[in-house]
Amino acid sequence: MKSSIQVIFFDAAETLFHVNGSVSDIYLQHAVQFGFKQTLDSQDLIAQAFQRAFRDASPPIFAVTDPLKLKQCERLWWFDIVHNVFYRVGMFARFDEFFEQVFQVFEDPRSWSLFPETYVVLTRLREAGFELGIISNFDTRLFSVIRGLGIDRLFDTVTIASLSMCAKPASKIFDIALEKHAIDPSEAMHVGDSLRDDLEGATKAGLTGVLLDRTGLAQSTGGHVIRTLDELLPLVIPSTQ
Repeated sequence: MKSSIQVIFFDAAETLFHVNGSVSDIYLQHAVQFGFKQTLDSQDLIAQAFQRAFRDASPPIFAVTDPLKLKQCERLWWFDIVHNVFYRVGMFARFDEFFEQVFQVFEDPRSWSLFPETYVVLTRLREAGFELGIISNFDTRLFSVIRGLGIDRLFDTVTIASLSMCAKPASKIFDIALEKHAIDPSEAMHVGDSLRDDLEGATKAGLTGVLLDRTGLAQSTGGHVIRTLDELLPLVIPSTQ
């Protein structure tokens, strides 16, 4: 494997970087400003409702190519999810104003932080001669996030669902990313935190899949599993111990 891999792809959120705090904390913090009635269990209820709404949402795939229309579709997709969350936990009159604000919060790089090892590992891989790419179901806000976090220049390509009209775990989005590097699936590796979208999706598409399981709780039945990105280096660089 070490000698055959030429390109290493990464998922984005919760693989390279994470939200500061939690989604539920950010939702609650901003919702209160616009009239949401907070209770002692509001944050737990928001977290549960978000997990359900996100899981039940259709993939972020839109049949448009115009940049303005694409951004509108992305916004509406997220509006439906967040509206679903507060429909379950308590709607409030100024919800639309709240949504506009919180949508912008997640576009702000200051809302995100790199995992401690991310920059060093990416730099080490580039120094070793690997091409690097991102394959993510994140929307176009990803570009401002990675620029703000200072890692955009480390990647040769970025492939996202809303621009590709397909989403992980579908093989098509992996195929699109591979075409950008003009390589075969056997020459690529994909690293991500989702068993279904990243490990299983990449493996089905013919890539070497690597699951990043920072908690140690994933129930993987096969494939490579690492706890931090540091553990990726010995898999692809022979001299790394």
